[in-house]
Amino acid sequence: MAHPSQLGLQDAASPLMEELLYFYDHASMIVFLICAFVLYILTVVITSSFSNKYTLDSQEVETVWTVVPAVVLVAIAIPSLRTLYLMDENDSPHLTIKAVGHQWYWSYEYTDYQELAFDSYMIPTQELTNGQFRLLEVDHRMVVPESSPLRILISAEDVLHSWAVPALGVKADAVPGRLNQTTFIVARPGVFYGQCSEICGANHSFMPIVVEAVPLQYFQDWTSFLLEEA
Repeated sequence: MAHPSQLGLQDAASPLMEELLYFYDHASMIVFLICAFVLYILTVVITSSFSNKYTLDSQEVETVWTVVPAVVLVAIAIPSLRTLYLMDENDSPHLTIKAVGHQWYWSYEYTDYQELAFDSYMIPTQELTNGQFRLLEVDHRMVVPESSPLRILISAEDVLHSWAVPALGVKADAVPGRLNQTTFIVARPGVFYGQCSEICGANHSFMPIVVEAVPLQYFQDWTSFLLEEA
């Protein structure tokens, strides 16, 4: 998860987030080189008293400053489109979970199981235990198996919400009357935090998202326990 004074993005916990980080580094390096080149040109122009009439009216110069930006845009567009298609990939998910946003909590329904659904509320500050994070902990986490393709169906009951978990590279709007979907694979066990990313009212900042990834055997034991209780 994020920490104070962090400059970069969170560590990737899914292959999709790794691709997003690679593209971020790729685009950042191109932007850095462009800024350095422009700064060098400005410095030369300001500090130098020499001039050349061929740089003021030259077909070759105009060709260069037309072709080079086009090449740069292509260098950014190709990996961008590749990552975009990977984000839309939805091939045979092993588990489907429906997340519904409410004012101001989330409810989860495991559609592959009968009667496996629960609400997820933020734990108030006065009820937190040692090691829990303020404004991020919930009473019921969304438990998923690691290394399995997952599909999340996202909707809302009242107003616009947004289901976002940065470490997994997932962010999708929850719109009343509409069903959005997103997919991801959690690459390692762990607990990953997110929050509603769409201003949805007075308690917008009090509806966190907690995804807990566990090995498949633990997930099966967890679902069996909940189904027995139901």
